[in-house]
Amino acid sequence: MYSALFNRILAGLSVRVPATGFGLFRVAFALVALQEILFLFHFRHLIFDPVPYLDRASPVLHVLLLAWMAVAACLVVGYHTRRMAVVNYLFWVTFVVFTPMWQDFDGGFDQLMTGSSFLLIFLPAERAWSLDNLRWAWRYSVPGHRYTPPRTVPLLAYVLPLAVTLGLVYFDSGLHKLAAEFWRNGMGAWLPPTMPYYMSPLDMSWLLNRKWLEMAIGYSVIGFQLIFVFLFWFRRFRIPLLLMGASFHIGIILSLNVYPFGFAMLVHYLLLVPFRWWRTLGHWIRTPAPRLTVFYDQDCPLCNRTAIFVEHFDLRRAVDFRGLQSHAHAFPALAGIPETTLLNDLYALDRHGRLTAGIDTYLQILGQLGYTAPLAWIMRLPGIYQLARASYRRIADQRERLPCGEHCPAPSAPAVVDERPFAGFYARYAGTDRQTARRITKALVLVGMLQLNSTIHYGILYRWAGTRPGDPALALLDQASDAVINLSHAFLGISPHALYLHDHFDGYNTIVALTYRDASGRETWLPFINQEGRLLSPNWGRVQSMWANVAITSHMSRDRLEKFARKITAFYGTAMGIDFSQAEFVIKAKQITVPTRWEYDLRHRNMAAPWRNIGTLTWSAEGVRLELAELPGAGSHRQRDTRASGMPLR
Repeated sequence: MYSALFNRILAGLSVRVPATGFGLFRVAFALVALQEILFLFHFRHLIFDPVPYLDRASPVLHVLLLAWMAVAACLVVGYHTRRMAVVNYLFWVTFVVFTPMWQDFDGGFDQLMTGSSFLLIFLPAERAWSLDNLRWAWRYSVPGHRYTPPRTVPLLAYVLPLAVTLGLVYFDSGLHKLAAEFWRNGMGAWLPPTMPYYMSPLDMSWLLNRKWLEMAIGYSVIGFQLIFVFLFWFRRFRIPLLLMGASFHIGIILSLNVYPFGFAMLVHYLLLVPFRWWRTLGHWIRTPAPRLTVFYDQDCPLCNRTAIFVEHFDLRRAVDFRGLQSHAHAFPALAGIPETTLLNDLYALDRHGRLTAGIDTYLQILGQLGYTAPLAWIMRLPGIYQLARASYRRIADQRERLPCGEHCPAPSAPAVVDERPFAGFYARYAGTDRQTARRITKALVLVGMLQLNSTIHYGILYRWAGTRPGDPALALLDQASDAVINLSHAFLGISPHALYLHDHFDGYNTIVALTYRDASGRETWLPFINQEGRLLSPNWGRVQSMWANVAITSHMSRDRLEKFARKITAFYGTAMGIDFSQAEFVIKAKQITVPTRWEYDLRHRNMAAPWRNIGTLTWSAEGVRLELAELPGAGSHRQRDTRASGMPLR
């Protein structure tokens, strides 16, 4: 087994493939991270403040979120990619481990983002769609010598995220699904979209009300997850796996309100797209022949940088740059212009033989790039055009020239620029492909053992320890396994993936909502949960997880309900301008049905179920008081509970 894995890793290192798909994966992954950081910043008071707006967290957290946004934006554009990958990984670890995101606001995909962020540190994600390529071309090019950064990566760069991030996650999740009754009944994909806390605003009843189709989807998901890690290595299975996996995750995005998880998984499927698809897409985008020929001074460093810059962003290959000294004689349109005049400007010749110079050449370039055409239209406006022309003339007349052309010495440009952290250490410690393959194989074996520990812990030890609470040896083994999981979860994103199984949904028949009652007795629903029981946008993702997976569960406690009801009322009450010196919020509950077998039109029946008042949360100058006639989910009315929290207002 070890030898087979080593040989496959070695083969993956030796095969060079286009970096297009991997670069797009980096862009898409960083965009998912960026939207999540923006989400964290929007809900920073709800997530990080002990009591939103009233007992505030350190403002350093807000500064760190802004810095994290900048890092994610650099990852999107590929600027100092390796360094930004390290910082991004450290941010994920820091926020997941050392803030309330660890327990109260688990987004359900933090492990995935941590693991993939760790891999990005070591993988050459800067080889395509990056400003790093432009930066290196500028740095190592001189007049007469153009440096072209490498555009290929080892095949292993595509394989590792698929094996570790998707393959192990799927296999672990598939095994756990076999233990859940509603998954064994084929209802795994059907049940969550019928539960108000999890359903999206999109009514999928046309699909949910077809039992045979839902069963086919449910069993297909289990089978897909169990076989993915074994089949994606083989080329013949990649397109079917791509189509099935992408369909499942698009379904999650459309039918559930945990869209960040769906997008985070979906972007990894860019690594499964066949290379010929990217080549075909490139042929569709690119023009059959350049539409504009631009002539520039080959002895001008600024002109050379301009040519490199435009070519970098010219996705359609619509602009062809040629040196005036080498090609001007071949074009009759330039023959009558003195050489001294030619070297003073940038000239462009379009397909119809029209010649432009100066700022008009730049406007032509912007128009031919396509996506920058609106900027060209703006620059042609009266006033703006004159200012742009004056700026161009000033820069063009002051530019530096190095009249040595092809005789200029080329800088010592490396074949591959290595900006990895500790690049020198890597070169000495794992310089050859065999050395690198051996160390990667050992690392994958370690990752596999950590994942196996997670699977066994939740699948066997966790349940076994619950049936034998007095066994000291079993308790010690369970604690040791749990300690390893805490480390692997925090730093590598490896943890059990038994999400939304029977442990969670069994007995989950009561949901809770909050309204504000003013002095006249009129109730107003908070912009959190509506009358149907659905969580409103943007309270999805980790905010939904906080309420539906931590605050309100089948094993709910009064303390958790009070804690999170206080958070929600403080956050939205402040936004609504409510006076917290005397404010009363009504706690409402309603019964829903969460079966293990299919029922017709359950989505609509759960949304239409009536609400009942079960208590109040009262804010005053003395503190917060929770009064409950019953604990939601307890199934029977209990004695009135009127303990105060003792948390004074600030």
